Amino acid sequence: MPWWDLGSLSRLKNFSGLFQNKMQEVQLGSHTVRSHGMTVARTHMHDWVILMLLGLIVVILNVIHPFYRFVGKDMMTDLKYPLKSNTVPVWAVPIYAVALPIAIFVVVYFRRRDVYDLHHAILGLLFSVLITAVITDAIKDAVGRPRPDFFWRCFPDGKDVYDQLGNVVCHGKKSVIKEGHKSFPSGHTSFSFAGLGFLSLYLSGKIKVFDRKGHVAKLCIVFLPLLFASLVGISRVDDYWHHWQDVFAGGLLGFIVATFCYLQFFPPPYHAQGWGPYAYFQVLEESRSVTQAGVENQEDETSIHGCMGLSLAHNSGSALEELESGRR
Repeated sequence: MPWWDLGSLSRLKNFSGLFQNKMQEVQLGSHTVRSHGMTVARTHMHDWVILMLLGLIVVILNVIHPFYRFVGKDMMTDLKYPLKSNTVPVWAVPIYAVALPIAIFVVVYFRRRDVYDLHHAILGLLFSVLITAVITDAIKDAVGRPRPDFFWRCFPDGKDVYDQLGNVVCHGKKSVIKEGHKSFPSGHTSFSFAGLGFLSLYLSGKIKVFDRKGHVAKLCIVFLPLLFASLVGISRVDDYWHHWQDVFAGGLLGFIVATFCYLQFFPPPYHAQGWGPYAYFQVLEESRSVTQAGVENQEDETSIHGCMGLSLAHNSGSALEELESGRR
């Protein structure tokens, strides 16, 4: 064999080895926190800054006083429900609406080793709950609707007092009275549907609910978070902290925001690529372009081994297609 053919063969073997390593890296799900974490973090640094600003806005909205709406004596008929404690305490809401979905995202990460999926799921979830919290608290402060138990918040001793215009003159604890003007919409419900609604969309994509194979059991998994969020909303009515309209509006608000935030990072669950984030498929497409370009360049350098190059390109294309279809 001429010496120039030996050189071409050597270069082709080197490229083949690099390509095989690259394919093995992709097949093993090499997009880990260690290998790509810093790249993803730098790309979305501004998103995390916006998240912190949203958190600050939520704090400010909870500090300021809501609008103290006129409450006359004739309105007290629907506001004399007993003052009860929360069936679902406030501290429990972030646990099941944020911590639980993140724990599931981490489990999926250890199975797929895709930092894009983990990062975008967490980022989308946090955006969902914080945007919902900002909208909910802003509406609460602007509307100032009295809670169903407002009478006992305003008059803890049961002795009602009104001014010359017929408006209430509350003598209860200020913080309790302030909270009594935040009925619409329900924060528990909107927060629950924002977090668990996002989780429901995430699971529906991962388990391919809409693959047209008729596995109705998958729907039970998807509906479970929504059922829990609905029960939280019902508990708010049962505890007399909210009117039913507050719960309905809060649930609708939370799920709409969750849907918008989910679609920023993931295809719709019914899409063929709904099992992964947009960024994952963009990386695969870039890998496809690089490998195809490398094979074409190698084919130009040598013709004697052209068949090997074509076979390699064919194998790489089929492997990437299998990855995109979710079979690996």
